[in-house]
Amino acid sequence: MKKVKLGSQGLVVPQVGLGCMGMTKFAGHDVYKTADQEEAINTIHRALELGGNFLDTADQYGPGDNERLLGKAIQGKRDQYTIATKFGYEINDKGELTWKVNATPEYVRTAVERSLKNLNTDYIDLYYLHRLDPNVPIEDTIGAMADLVKEGKVKYLGLSEVTAETIKRAHNIHPISALQTEYSLFERTVEEAGILKALDEMGIGFVPYSPLGRGFITGDIKSPSDLKEGDWRLNIPRFQGEQFQKNLDLVQEIELIANEKQVTTAQLALAWVLVKGYVPIPGTSKRTHLEKNFEATNIILSNEDVQRLERIVPLGADTGARYDAHGMESIDQ
Repeated sequence: MKKVKLGSQGLVVPQVGLGCMGMTKFAGHDVYKTADQEEAINTIHRALELGGNFLDTADQYGPGDNERLLGKAIQGKRDQYTIATKFGYEINDKGELTWKVNATPEYVRTAVERSLKNLNTDYIDLYYLHRLDPNVPIEDTIGAMADLVKEGKVKYLGLSEVTAETIKRAHNIHPISALQTEYSLFERTVEEAGILKALDEMGIGFVPYSPLGRGFITGDIKSPSDLKEGDWRLNIPRFQGEQFQKNLDLVQEIELIANEKQVTTAQLALAWVLVKGYVPIPGTSKRTHLEKNFEATNIILSNEDVQRLERIVPLGADTGARYDAHGMESIDQ
């Protein structure tokens, strides 16, 4: 797979990464569906074989279980993978999520040492602040993260779900290599808010998570009953009531273009992100899905193709909120 620069500080990654969140339970609950651990590890190994060695995790996933799974999977091949993890959602001494955001300099140190242990490594390639702590100036948090870079425990710094102003303040303290935020045909808030323009001006890379609209754009979800009981997406407005059918209608229109190109809707949606020059990290725990996702790098979209897709879901289109009210409160807006 082709490699691309992520930001302007020297970080190089494959065009498509692998989101690992769904490989383990999330705070004791299945995120989407129960993942087979052996298959998940095989998927991580297959990603490396295909050149997609950019893995994304977070200490919150599990908590800790996801990082430990990656640590097991990359054993003996650490230097062949580029590992990104995140901190910010507080985990107490008992290993439990408190659901508070803690980005104090003291907690930065606690979190990174725990992640290094979980991942069974002595360095993290890309370390993200998962969410902005409203009680701690971003300058203080980034200052503490910059110390980790000086010590060699972290190579590059990133932010997640923050405004352009927050990014600029952080970038003034230490160069930021990447922003990770939800982005897909169904979710383009970062575009509307001018954040992508700001990233371009500052030379910061963009890593879209949920580039398939939380799975909606795959076309595999035909009705709410396709989501099993306990699936957290049932709490998201995008998957509820009349909005569900509206979104399903959009997917069916996207599918018409995908059929013309003899690709899947998921591959087409990923190709749309790729043509923008961003590095998506679609999540999967299965090799078959991984291989199909990576094949999206071979799809060529013309300007007309892009315009057709964006006419179906234009900038500002309402596809439903991407989190429930509590989840939206955690986003820097």
